[in-house]
This record gives sequence, structure tokens and C-alpha cells, in this order.
Amino acid sequence: MFVAGEPSGDMHAAHLIKEIKKIVPSLIFSGVGGPQMQAAGVTLFEDMTQYASIGFWEFLENIDKLKKAFRLIITNANETKPTAIILVDYPGFNLRLAKELKKHGHRVLYYISPQVWASREGRVETIRKYVDKLLVLFEFEKEFYAKRNVDVVFVGHPLLDMIKPQHSKDDFLRILGLNHQKITIGLMPGSRIKEVETHLPLLLETSRILWEEHKKMQFILLLAKNLDMLTVEKYLRPYHIPVKVIHDQTYDGINASDLCLVASGTATLEVAILQKPMVVIYKTSFLTWFLASLLIKIPYIGLVNVVAGKKIVPECIQSDANPKKIASELEAIFGNEIRIAEIRSELAKVKSSLGEPGAIHRAAEAVLKSL
Repeated sequence: MFVAGEPSGDMHAAHLIKEIKKIVPSLIFSGVGGPQMQAAGVTLFEDMTQYASIGFWEFLENIDKLKKAFRLIITNANETKPTAIILVDYPGFNLRLAKELKKHGHRVLYYISPQVWASREGRVETIRKYVDKLLVLFEFEKEFYAKRNVDVVFVGHPLLDMIKPQHSKDDFLRILGLNHQKITIGLMPGSRIKEVETHLPLLLETSRILWEEHKKMQFILLLAKNLDMLTVEKYLRPYHIPVKVIHDQTYDGINASDLCLVASGTATLEVAILQKPMVVIYKTSFLTWFLASLLIKIPYIGLVNVVAGKKIVPECIQSDANPKKIASELEAIFGNEIRIAEIRSELAKVKSSLGEPGAIHRAAEAVLKSL
């Protein structure tokens, strides 16, 4: 049984399930997740990705649905008695679930660690007590957990297997009808609808400022698989700037870009792997940000900077996430070849720290070994 609560978790779970099936085709999968898990052959008894939240208020809006899903998972687990239950990311929900599942005697594995090294280190005790095996994506996470007596295995980052652009930069720009001689900026507002509603107006206004000052610019809006044009049309309508919208072609879009404006999250690693300079942005409600600021104990929130252990790309977070500030940070990069070379060099180090290709296969083997 798999439990994933967000679009990214749905994606990672689906890839892992497909790899496990290659090794042991006879296994049967059930759980909660989203459309990608279902397409991978999982019998879903709830689509959790529709409740994905990014803040305190969004969580409260969905709390009754989440409680219902929680009870549904426990009931199904007790009735079907799966060999193991694999929780994927989504720590606010899944760590509580792990505790309850262990009360009922289930074997619990956890894929993609909660970021306890960034905040709420007390969660380590929950993981140690209620998770039988933890599969982590970063080597520094293995060291962190091993020191705290957690049964942990480092498998590497699955993005190294997944990021494979289908076209060269020039070919994809030609397919999109864009000019390869212009500076191309990739706009990545996030994968959750609430993120897009907050970030897309910021990115479009930033694009307007940049385009008015630098006519030799063009923009690609990269929509995640779970989003559609209806979500973004109302934001695009007032702007008369050269923005080409692409759907579910993220890696070709990043590869075709010279620089990217990226909502903080896994997307920053996708951009790093393809060696594109970026500015990281993020904005949420004041209450959510205030509560998070009380808990976060690391100086950066952009995952690419966290993995690097230092600030290698600019971050425009909360009050700094305004169009003029974002535009000025981007301008400071694209006109400076030395800065671009320095950033690409640091991004190459980040990529090498993610391990070797084959992470999904190693994760599948670790799951099966644990069984």
C-alpha cells in the first residue's frame, strides 16, 4: 500500500511502483494518491492530491476531508493487511499516519524524508519509533539520520533518472515558434493551484517589467501535469507580452530556457540538474509564513541552496517576492557572463551531490529487501 498526498508524491510513488513491478511483476498495489499512481496500476481508494495544501488556512479548509482519508487508510490497511505500507513525503499527514499504523502492527516504510533538518527536529523521534525503514534522496540526510539511530538508506535522487529532455534547445524553441536568438526566460509558478494563484501574477508582472526594458526577451510558462489552461487563462489575459504556455513538457521547457524564475521546491533541483541559472521565489499567507519562520532553522529555503550549503542563486521570499525585486535579481545575472559561469559551476556541484543515476531502481531494491 502506498500513501501520497501531493502531485509530486504521486509522481515519485508512480515511478517507484513501476520499478518494483519490473522486478516482481506479481505484486499488487493499492493506496491513496493521484492519477499517476492510478496509471501505474494502483487501486486507489482516495485521490489525496486534490487536498494538497501549502499553508495553515488551506489545511483548515480541507481538515475534514483529510480526517476522512486518514480513517479510510487505517480501515483499508486493517482489512487488506498489506505486506508493507510505503508513505511518500507529506509529513504533516504521513507521520501521524505512521504512528497509527504501527499501533495496528503494520510494517511502515517512508520514501522521501520529511525535512526535519530544516525545522521540527523533534519529528526524528517519531520516525525512529514508527518507521521501519527510511529511504532518503540526499547523502547529508543519511548522515543526519544515522547519527540519530534511524534505520536509513540513501538511494540518490530520482530526478537524475527522470530528467531527459526530448528535444535540443533550438529544436524545441522552433517547435514553439520562438526565436533562438532572444533570451528565453522559463516561468515556473509551482505545481499546486494555490501556489500558481499566488505566484503567477508575480511572475507575469516581473516578465512585463523585463520585456519593456529588454525587448529581446521571450517567456515560457511551464505548467505542471496536474494544471490546465483554465487555471491560468484569467491571469494571462491582461498581459500583452510574448509568453508561450506549455503543458507537461517541463524538462524541454527548462532546457530551452536561458534563465528561470522558479517557485521554491523540487523544481529548483530540476533546473539545477539542467544547469540553468535561476531566481527562486516564494510567497504565502502572512500567518503561514509567520508560523514557518518560527520553525525554520536554516538560512535558505530554496532546495538548491540548501543542498549546496550556501546561497548560490538569489531568493526572493515573502516581502522580497515583488516584481521589481525579482526583475532586478534576474537582470543582475543575465547580463553578467562571469556570474552565469559561477552559478553553473555551483549547480554542477549540486547535481553531483545527488548521487548516481539509478536512484529509482535502488529505491525499489531497498523496498523489496526490506520485505
